[in-house]
Parts: sequence; structure tokens; C-alpha cells
Amino acid sequence: MQAALEREYVDYVRASMTWLRRSAYRLCGDAHRGDDLVQQAITKLYVNWRRARAADNTDAYVQQILVRVFLDERRLRWSGVSLFAAAPEVVVEPDWRVEDRATLRAALDRLPRRLSVVLVLRFLFDMSVDDVATVLRCRPGTVKTQTARGLAAMRRLLDDRPLPITTKES
Repeated sequence: MQAALEREYVDYVRASMTWLRRSAYRLCGDAHRGDDLVQQAITKLYVNWRRARAADNTDAYVQQILVRVFLDERRLRWSGVSLFAAAPEVVVEPDWRVEDRATLRAALDRLPRRLSVVLVLRFLFDMSVDDVATVLRCRPGTVKTQTARGLAAMRRLLDDRPLPITTKES
């Protein structure tokens, strides 16, 4: 890659790192796995930088790479291998909605991968049906069907274990 293109790529990645990491976390629910997804995505971006920079919306192009990396990750055999008996403890700032998020994340993790991705893109990324269809390379009708199925499955899962009610201490 030419020096000017490489500099442009590095500048883009530096400027985009925060939203890339946030997006990856929203997809997988784990900061460490999210960082791995981002690393794979920016590697693919490097290889395809000329095409990405020529796209109408570079951010959408990169988000599409990230989603595809996430979907492909599950297909790889090693994705189920655990290197530790337990995950290292991560210090997290207290949040009054942690239980709700944990319950929703657990329910999302129990869904088939594709349904989970559709729900995350539609409701956490606030993407339109057409935008999700573009990212997933399917028809809008498929996105609508998968959204309905995913929401129905989430309702069933959450009916089995209702969301905890959290109160903020005064």
C-alpha cells in the first residue's frame, strides 16, 4: 500500500476505534471478544482499504465487515475453545441497569446467531430494515421475519425469567 493510503487508513482506524469497539461489544456482549472482532475487521479493512475509501459510506462499509466477522466467527471450530477455566475479573463502574443488561444479553446469547445479530442491528444500532438487509446481504422481508422471530423468542426466554426490577438508591 502506498504511504499516503496507509496514512489515510491509520487515521481512519484511529478515529473510528471507539465506535468500532462499542459496536463489537454490542454484537458479542464481551469486551475481549469484541476487541478480537475489531482486530479481525480492521485487518480485513486494511486489505480492502481502496474499495472501502471509495464506498459511498465508509463507516457503513466497515460496520458490514464487523458484522460479517462476527457471524463468521461462530462457524470456526476454535471459537468454542476456552483458554481459561474462568474469565479474568474485569473492573466495571456500577450501573443501575446491569441486571437488566445481563438478563437481555443472556437471552440474546441463547438465540440463534443470525436472529441475535438482526435484533442487535435493529434495536441497539437503530438501523432500518433496509440497512440491516444490506449488511446481511438478504431481502428486507427476511429481516422483518427474523426480527419477528427473534422478538418472539426473546419474549419466551424472558417470560421464563422475568427482568429484575432495579431501583436507584437515593
